[in-house]
Amino acid sequence: MKKQKTIPKTAIVCVTNDLATDQRVNKTCLALQKAGYEVIETGRLLANSLPLDRPYRTRRIKLCFNKGALFYAEYNIRLFCYLLFAQSDLIYANDLDTLLAAFWAAKWRNKELIYDSHEYFTEVPELVNRPKTQRIWQKIESFIFPKLDKIITVNQSIAKLYADQYHKEVQVVRNIPPTFIPERTKTRKELNLPENKHIIIIQGTGINRDRGAEEACLAMKFLENYVLLIIGSGDVFPTLEDIIAENQLQAKILIKSKMPFAELRQYTLNSDLGLAIDKNTNLNYLYSLPNKLFDYIHSEIPVLASNLVEIKQIIDKYDIGYFIENHDPQHIAARIESIFADTTRYNVVKQNTQRAKNELNWENEKKTLLQIIKK
Repeated sequence: MKKQKTIPKTAIVCVTNDLATDQRVNKTCLALQKAGYEVIETGRLLANSLPLDRPYRTRRIKLCFNKGALFYAEYNIRLFCYLLFAQSDLIYANDLDTLLAAFWAAKWRNKELIYDSHEYFTEVPELVNRPKTQRIWQKIESFIFPKLDKIITVNQSIAKLYADQYHKEVQVVRNIPPTFIPERTKTRKELNLPENKHIIIIQGTGINRDRGAEEACLAMKFLENYVLLIIGSGDVFPTLEDIIAENQLQAKILIKSKMPFAELRQYTLNSDLGLAIDKNTNLNYLYSLPNKLFDYIHSEIPVLASNLVEIKQIIDKYDIGYFIENHDPQHIAARIESIFADTTRYNVVKQNTQRAKNELNWENEKKTLLQIIKK
């Protein structure tokens, strides 16, 4: 008798970004593959979207609207229609802005649903400052959340907030990068970076208001022989360009748009200090555990950070960085100067990043995700 060929199960992973630089979702897709799923990653196509080269299928939707209520409505309607008819065994919704479509499609088709909340969504600053819009998202969340079985988030603080609010078990899978050793580390000269100055870096696809980038730029007025490198995207970039122009800081600040992970890592490896100076202006930032923190650790550079709950726990546990007391630009500049003035302490902190890197990697973290998927 002929042995029947096993048809792999299909997982559709949903996100509202353009897939290109979302490290967490890429790692999720690879974990689903390892668990035996055929993966289809679904997002949107933008005019400036980078090309994709993934070992799984991708699908990017070109939308009529790219921001505001019409964007979210259009995306969820089109995502729901796709999920309603596409071959799938598991729907994996990333963040609240994909959950409405994913929940109803999974319910109507009796498919398994996993919800992965990358942040405390209803308390992001974009919603805190718009209470009417915030209430709409809160209603969506409060309607769906109690009905979910598999819920994941990025750290213990946010997991506790959700658990206390909805009395649901919430698993934690931190957004830690995989061990990545480039074939060759490029030199500063190859990257067009100064070879005789200290390089301070801020990186990420969410460099938005209240994340300290404005104050970091203004701090450069008080620093000599330093360069601030800003790589990524976010709503604060026009403001940063104005600050640079008004204060004539073009020689001290370099801004680069978002780039593929391997290319970004070359710049981080050539930096001397990573900034994670988000402000405590909302619950989402207070309890955030940003990707850039782990990217700095894996590049073995010390961190200068705000005294925020989750960030402080990591820095204190491994002794891998320093803290600012406030966001006054002059204070930030003085703190940076004090770090490089004490070379003995700096070298100890830099050395400690190696131990943190060996423990805080995706190879260890993904074990939790695989258990959730297979459960």
